[in-house]
Amino acid sequence: MPGVTGDAALLNKRKRTSADRRPSKRARSESIEADGQAQILLLENEIFEAKKNYNNIAKLIKIFKDDKGDADNLVVAAVSLCRVFVRLMASGDMVRRRGSTEKEVVVIKWLKERYTEYKSSLLVLLSEDGLESTALTLCMRLLKSEGEHLLSGQEYSFPGSFLSEIVQILVGPESSEAARAEFGGKYVEEYDDIRYYTFKALKSIPRGYQLPSDRSIFDHSIEILTAAESVPESKEELEDFYISAPKKKTHELYSLAQHKNRAQEAWLALMDMDMDKEQRKLILGAMTTSVAPWFMKPELLMDFLTDSYNAGGSTSLLALSGVFYLIQERNLDYPSFYRKLYSLLDSGILHSKHRSRFFRLLDTFLSSTHLPVALVASFLKRLSRLALNATPSGAIPVIPWIYNLLKKHPTCTFMIHRVTRDLEAKEILENHGLTDPFLMDEEDPMETHAIDSSLWEIVMLQDHVHPNLATLAKIISEQFTKHAYNLEDFLDHSYSTLLDADLSKEVKKSPAIEFEIPKKIFTKHDVGSEVEDSLLVRLVDFS
Repeated sequence: MPGVTGDAALLNKRKRTSADRRPSKRARSESIEADGQAQILLLENEIFEAKKNYNNIAKLIKIFKDDKGDADNLVVAAVSLCRVFVRLMASGDMVRRRGSTEKEVVVIKWLKERYTEYKSSLLVLLSEDGLESTALTLCMRLLKSEGEHLLSGQEYSFPGSFLSEIVQILVGPESSEAARAEFGGKYVEEYDDIRYYTFKALKSIPRGYQLPSDRSIFDHSIEILTAAESVPESKEELEDFYISAPKKKTHELYSLAQHKNRAQEAWLALMDMDMDKEQRKLILGAMTTSVAPWFMKPELLMDFLTDSYNAGGSTSLLALSGVFYLIQERNLDYPSFYRKLYSLLDSGILHSKHRSRFFRLLDTFLSSTHLPVALVASFLKRLSRLALNATPSGAIPVIPWIYNLLKKHPTCTFMIHRVTRDLEAKEILENHGLTDPFLMDEEDPMETHAIDSSLWEIVMLQDHVHPNLATLAKIISEQFTKHAYNLEDFLDHSYSTLLDADLSKEVKKSPAIEFEIPKKIFTKHDVGSEVEDSLLVRLVDFS
């Protein structure tokens, strides 16, 4: 028995020794992966050592295209190929020179074919989650090298076709949001040449995407277009170039007019697409910041803005915002602007989910002190009338808005307290009352006779059932000592916020309540008690 035990111990020892020598499964996997990456780097170094090893490029491309299961090896191969082609372009080995032999021409042609094959595979990675950022960085590095070294005998040559391929992938239906954001923020916004040729590429892309299934192309194009937030004001600002700047100062990249024309063409091409209501709102929302500032001829936007206004609702409001910008900043004549704005003041405006945006814009539109007093009075009167039938949350912003507008236009303050001095008018008022001269259904704000009326509606709101609204309405009857109210504090109220405000109030004095606890609820009281039976007992017999 001791012998058997000794043999078993020796056997176990041998097993442990053998197990200690054999690498684990994870270690073997890491070793294989390390060997694969080492092989890639070895192939790359051999290419740099001698031209006879150029066939290694084809091997690297095969690894890059076929090794989809191993992301690390794929990235290493992609980076190695990028270094190889950048170095070949910088050394001039991919450009045909005068006096090149037939063999050299064949090699150059082969290298360009492999380069095209590599770029095609690299562009596919722009839509791969987790690899899009690396792919974009490599694409832009190749783009820079192409522009600086593959000049084809020209003094300056921007690789516009390659950039167009990149942009086309980025706006495609399956494109990566992260890649678009990086391209827009890191390249389009930062570099004048990238922005210029991106606009040029986006001009032609929408033409092939008119079907409803391609609606994402529209959204993705807007993301890239709106990334160009900084609009240059002079040609002196055109100095940040990703690729070496052109030596000739007459080049189109130095022309501010050319930059704006390219942006204008890109936006007009997008506006010609078949779009739905929400997509139209995307353009209208960017109108004053990313669209109109680029236009050399702002009148080209009027057709789009007019069509948007005719759509009605919040789309009309956004369209008027764009029109107002063109009037104020670009001196565009649009005489019916305030009439169209006045027509938006209907019964649904104070119930709309876009109510806050409406008040912000309305506050801007009526801020000019040069507006006719009759026009301002019409807006004051119409909103006061609409507030009578609005919810408390909808009526609350009207009060501070009226206060601020009266401060800006003090000639309208007589509408707060109009005194009748004519004896005949006083007699009619005392005996028959007074008919409000305001014409609520008049479409022209200059013809409503609001200037002859008063803001009696605000006095009515001072007795509103909701205490917060009633208290707020009383500011119109007090002295106007406050310069202005911050409208933002009143815009986002709802039933829940008003209820929370009521519940959070500190009760200084408990209300006096008198009540009597009934002795009987489900049965009749005694005949001699002289207490009236409850309504429930009178309706239902529980006996």
